[in-house]
Amino acid sequence: MAKKLEISAADFLPERRTLKTLRQAAQGCRGCDLWMRGTQTVFGEGKPGGEIMMVGEQPGNDEDLQGRPFVGPAGKILDRALGAAGIDREDVYLTNAVKHFKWEPRGKRRIHKKPSATEISACRPWLDEEINAVRPKVIVCLGATAAQALLGRNFKVTQARGKVISTGGIPIIATVHPSSILRSPDEESRHAEMAMLIDDLRVVASHIRTLPKAA
Repeated sequence: MAKKLEISAADFLPERRTLKTLRQAAQGCRGCDLWMRGTQTVFGEGKPGGEIMMVGEQPGNDEDLQGRPFVGPAGKILDRALGAAGIDREDVYLTNAVKHFKWEPRGKRRIHKKPSATEISACRPWLDEEINAVRPKVIVCLGATAAQALLGRNFKVTQARGKVISTGGIPIIATVHPSSILRSPDEESRHAEMAMLIDDLRVVASHIRTLPKAA
């Protein structure tokens, strides 16, 4: 049985739940301790009613400072991959499973630290309400943390990436987080990983094209 959290984002949800009111309320979230280390809450952004929602793990250093998702080096990789796959970033709603930057000091740098299962669970109400407000046609999980948050802890991106997964609700497609490409050991590996990410995003674009258009 899942452990019941004493406090979570659910305690800070607004009564009226639109993207605007959710974003405003999230700025004051104290549902876990990460707010004490992050500069600010980094809520999702993008087209309301967008067909595609992309979910990463958490904001990074640049996102934490700017207050916007996917504006750092990984965001630039994602922009390139989206363009190559024929997806306009303006048509995508981008967010993260966790809304605060979790980091540890290394010299003068702030280095990403993976959020715990408790922190992910505490932040989950924001993601659920974003999904309810955006109502995307497909959710793309970028990396294992996002995928396991939505598909269960046993889900492995390496075994099921680029596949349309039926959940009984909104279909989900998982792929790697673009930051993983930045960690590739050499240029050849980066090219190969980028090509695979683009292929996965082409599956997303193809899936959207097969859906019936609203009258």
